[in-house]
Amino acid sequence: MKKEIFLNDKFFIAGASGMVGSAIYRSLLRKGYGDASLGGAILTTSRKELDLLKTREVEKWFEVNKPDVVIIAAAKVGGILANSSEPTEFLLENLKIQNNIIETSWRYGVRRLLFLGSSCIYPKFAEQPIMEESLLSGELEPTNQWYAIAKITGIKLCEALRKQYAFDAISLMPTNLYGPGDNYNTLNSHVMASLIKKFYTATIQKDPEVICWGTGNPLREFLHVDDLGNAAVFALESWNTFSEDAPLDQNGEPLSFLNVGTGKDISIKELAKKIADILKYKGKIIWDQTKPDGTPKKQLNIKRLLELGWEPKITLEEGIKRTLKDFSKI
Repeated sequence: MKKEIFLNDKFFIAGASGMVGSAIYRSLLRKGYGDASLGGAILTTSRKELDLLKTREVEKWFEVNKPDVVIIAAAKVGGILANSSEPTEFLLENLKIQNNIIETSWRYGVRRLLFLGSSCIYPKFAEQPIMEESLLSGELEPTNQWYAIAKITGIKLCEALRKQYAFDAISLMPTNLYGPGDNYNTLNSHVMASLIKKFYTATIQKDPEVICWGTGNPLREFLHVDDLGNAAVFALESWNTFSEDAPLDQNGEPLSFLNVGTGKDISIKELAKKIADILKYKGKIIWDQTKPDGTPKKQLNIKRLLELGWEPKITLEEGIKRTLKDFSKI
């Protein structure tokens, strides 16, 4: 299989300090990319150095640094509460960040671009497990529709540039992520981080009970972020949408985005119990059914990425243990 990226490439990871960006950074380093002795580099920036919301700043940065490969892991993210309370920011900021980077990459001659989306792009009641063709086939989950709409726009911009200008832009749609660098803020964390924080704190403080949101019945799929990091590098190396053996949709057209996950889901109730068992927490688990559940089931069909040769390596139990160890150091 012909490799699509090289050790002497200059990589730019937008959002390298976040959970996803840092995992991709680690994966690139492990495989020897950005080798300075060969003229390569892995470029990262802080918000102070480069405000991705400002078009001219992004353009000036690209003029100076001239990256060969761009990875977009930068986004405004959060859980149900954050999405519900800041819909304008979730829509506007994500649109600005991704549009600035994608368009500038195209205009300044970037050779390959990887855009990271999210499984929340799919309809609330999509057929399970969710295939890529489910995109735009039904209404979104209302609690995170603003973020989802922004991500759908990014996917479609990459697809449009590929179709019209042969710009080599691909997208990956990860399932729910967890691992080192996750956000454990009580008000805007995702379900895995929220449960890990709650049960770890309750165990340390010997609290008699832990209160969890919703009924606990929704089913979710979880992928350790280091598996995603490896998937991102694998896709950049191996997935050429212009090749004859590229994954095709049901109409025989090349796909410009692929699902990434484990292909297995678990109820939130079972997940809570698993975390409690690992921590040996013996208190009571109470479900606050006045809080929303979100989408009832969300499991991705990952057969296309599996067929390309990638597979997840980290089991849920091992991933939770690693994450608890990481959280205990915060």
